[in-house]
Amino acid sequence: MRTLLVVIFLSVSLVAAAQNNNAPSSYDPHDIKITGYLQTQFQVAQSPGIYSWSGGDFSEHSSSRFMLRRGRLKVDRVDKFSSVVFQLDGTQDGLRIMDAFIQFHSPENKSLKFTAGLFNRPFGYSIVYSSGYRDFPERARVFQTLMPRERDLGAMLSYKPTKKFSFITAEIAVVNGSGLSARDYDSNKDIIGNLSFNFDSLASKKLHLGFGGSIYKGTVRSNTNTIYQPIDIGFAMVLDPNNENYNFRRDYYGANLQLDYKNTFGATSFKTEYIQGTQPGVAASSSVSGLAASTSFATQPTGNLYLRNFNGYFFWLTQQIADTKLTAIIGYDVYDPNTDIDEVEIGKAGTNTTAGDIKFSTLGYGFTYNLNTRLKLTVYNEHVKNNATQLNNYQSDVKDNVFTTRLQYRW
Repeated sequence: MRTLLVVIFLSVSLVAAAQNNNAPSSYDPHDIKITGYLQTQFQVAQSPGIYSWSGGDFSEHSSSRFMLRRGRLKVDRVDKFSSVVFQLDGTQDGLRIMDAFIQFHSPENKSLKFTAGLFNRPFGYSIVYSSGYRDFPERARVFQTLMPRERDLGAMLSYKPTKKFSFITAEIAVVNGSGLSARDYDSNKDIIGNLSFNFDSLASKKLHLGFGGSIYKGTVRSNTNTIYQPIDIGFAMVLDPNNENYNFRRDYYGANLQLDYKNTFGATSFKTEYIQGTQPGVAASSSVSGLAASTSFATQPTGNLYLRNFNGYFFWLTQQIADTKLTAIIGYDVYDPNTDIDEVEIGKAGTNTTAGDIKFSTLGYGFTYNLNTRLKLTVYNEHVKNNATQLNNYQSDVKDNVFTTRLQYRW
């Protein structure tokens, strides 16, 4: 069944043009231009102190909170041949850089662009799609885990013909692999490739569709001589001096689909993305939550590496209500960090499994309302589900649902 699902996604995946973060506000030549958005929200969790991908973990004794989810300030400048983009994110946790890159092209050919600096990883659809335009409060759990904060440092070539073949976009990037951290913990670099085809004016200009796929080829350095390799049920410990300083494969393969159709009921949009591969992680522990055990590392992982095969996907459906400013939204996402074991076996003696191997699914539903062209209200409820394991605290579904009410202002 899993193989069939992969074949379907890779065969018929379709992708729409996104609001791309790896670009200035406009390619029309202009002096300094300032854009951005602010998201402020109130959340209620099902239980105090839960681990969550809906804006971060809750404090130990708190099940509700006000927070600034994102406060983006983007400054860019574009001349005839080049552009520069600098974006900051300010929240209650402080100020941090989100984007800082230079982009230029040949005077004779605008189809080929070179980008260098800190930018979104050019993988798939949801990573490069701006949070200021996305209908759903957060990206799917799988992408938050594998590509936290979406950005990385490196260089990228982008090819998009301007005339006959303008529906093609091809990108290849070389990055540190450690995200926003400038201190890359090994000398190896990761390679990301993305190819997409977009068609905007089908069915009397009512339908938009496209197709595409992405690949990520990277590594994670081992800091110890012990690793855990997957076997039939769980992991086998492999003790070998050669494991220390060895770079283990970190490979992802993805495909995505978007359809947008303008109809008499209002605009309908369906978006989905699938990813699978190998992710070196660590074991869940008192200092590393199960949610973060398979995350991508910004610094050298100090624990023993667990080599996990994973997959994940999401479905997003939005329906504008007739010709109003109200849109209904429904989302469903799944992340299985270890596809080689069933939940009922996790925690069983001798399997070396931890909470970092548990599969989670999330069903979300709600609505957005555009109060005006700049101000948007989002109300969204998430039901997070995990199956029972043999681990303490995970012998039944964890009570970690989250309700979010958000206001966003964009300028």
